[in-house]
Amino acid sequence: MRIVVDAMGGDNAPQVNIEGAVACIREYTSLGIDEIILVGPENLLKEKMSGYSLKKLPFSIVDAQEVIASDESPTAAVKNKRDSSIVVAVNLVRDGRADAILSAGHTGAVMTAALIGLGKLGGNYRPAIATLIPNLKGSSVLIDVGANVESKPRHLYQFAIMGNVYACHILGIENPRVGILSIGHERSKGNELTFESHRLLEEAPLNFVGNVEGRDITNGNVDVVVCDGFIGNILLKFGESLAEMILKELREEFSRGWWLRLGGLISRPAFRNFKKRVDYSEYGGAPLLGVNGTVIICHGSSSARAIKNGIRAAAELVRHQVNKHIEESLLETKI
Repeated sequence: MRIVVDAMGGDNAPQVNIEGAVACIREYTSLGIDEIILVGPENLLKEKMSGYSLKKLPFSIVDAQEVIASDESPTAAVKNKRDSSIVVAVNLVRDGRADAILSAGHTGAVMTAALIGLGKLGGNYRPAIATLIPNLKGSSVLIDVGANVESKPRHLYQFAIMGNVYACHILGIENPRVGILSIGHERSKGNELTFESHRLLEEAPLNFVGNVEGRDITNGNVDVVVCDGFIGNILLKFGESLAEMILKELREEFSRGWWLRLGGLISRPAFRNFKKRVDYSEYGGAPLLGVNGTVIICHGSSSARAIKNGIRAAAELVRHQVNKHIEESLLETKI
């Protein structure tokens, strides 16, 4: 298994990408990763890797001299910067030299490069980004969280199919409960998109539970939550910022006097476990499902831990042949 990392993607590139890749190789020895390919300016990456013994670690470097900035137009940048780290990394997967790509770079450019370079899986109308949301019973799959700001009912139908496969093979959930995010459980509540999507999903070969509300995501009443990317992205970012706010408030409260500091010290294990549950870096990155290749998109502000876990997520998608299962399901249920 070969994983290619866009070493120049993200706010803290390339250092955190290198640190995360090295940590992944050292910690997740059971994943079966044979090689990690770092893509970026060769001289720079060799300099940053000088502190590691490449002879003892399965790393290689592929040169790419350009970087796509976060404020560039995705389509124009992918078209004009053929030697960018994102485009070169995607092409390595396209050419069969790698099995998956991870990038914390320009999300739009990653999606555009993947669509142009890898194409879509058979039967797919539109790819979607899926992410894991912690709940009281484990985790829920939220799809789409930003690949499509405008969707049609047939797109949400396929998002449900892809999310169902992801929940089955990555979370190990048998017969996942699938719901559409709406403003109420009642069939009569929602908008035109949710009404028509509900009708389609009632006939799908899924464990469709109907409309679900935002509270159902965190209480664990549903395993796959389907929505358009506009709503999903807002929900995801709100949830991440809320978790960060809670953690910050707890730290401040535990510092208000020696008795509270003592209480904080006693409850540190619980605090650490809570942080692990809500910290996005523990989940790594989000897969772009529906493209003909394994693509993991990470936060631009990703830490080395997030990159490490993102590579782990990519390896798990490859090991479980998630794309193969998605394509089979899409072709069987195409509408």
